[in-house]
Amino acid sequence: MNKVFTSADEAIRDIQDGAAIMVGGFGLCGIPENLIAALVRRGVKNLTTISNNVGVDDFGLGKCLYAGQITRHIGSYVGENKKLEEMVLTGQIDLQLLPQGTFSECLRAGGAGIPAFFTPAGVGTVVAEGKELREFDGRTYVMEHALKADFALIKAWKGDKWGNLVYRKTARNFNPMMAAAARMTIAEVEHLVEPGELDPDLVHTPGIYVQRILQGKNYEKRIERRTLRKN
Repeated sequence: MNKVFTSADEAIRDIQDGAAIMVGGFGLCGIPENLIAALVRRGVKNLTTISNNVGVDDFGLGKCLYAGQITRHIGSYVGENKKLEEMVLTGQIDLQLLPQGTFSECLRAGGAGIPAFFTPAGVGTVVAEGKELREFDGRTYVMEHALKADFALIKAWKGDKWGNLVYRKTARNFNPMMAAAARMTIAEVEHLVEPGELDPDLVHTPGIYVQRILQGKNYEKRIERRTLRKN
């Protein structure tokens, strides 16, 4: 099976309106820049996105917001995006926020085949409204359901043509869990190498979780806020 695609546009060619899409990254760190840009060019609508946040106003998933592609988002942080705030307040988007640890565990559960789990995070807050509560050892827990998606768009530092992936430092973030939790995982990498060139002991995501892979290009690697020490 040939997993290598020559372009991001070709790799996402079958994403249709209404798809549920996981997008890796924490803030702007480790986001699949090429795949997001291709998603905007494709122009699909009514998307459900599952990502820690929604980028910033002019970068990352923020581009999809401005293009009017996202109608529902599940994540844990939205503090750097004025467009998202405007859309939430005017009812243009359905936003579901989860505690970040819960969000991470929902992704892991989705990849592990665990339909739901109990956590104390969010008990007594709006997070728990409408959800099942249960007591264990004298403490109240809320039931959270696993997260799955039609597609996962992820980014790695290095990958081979079989789809084995290696992430670099904090850019690993949610990418490995999303790779396991989607029906179709599409990975872009900074360095695409031949099978056998990666040390098996250093592989973070085995190729069995990756259906498509491409060589990314022109990475900006922005950060939300650049803070420098005063001279």
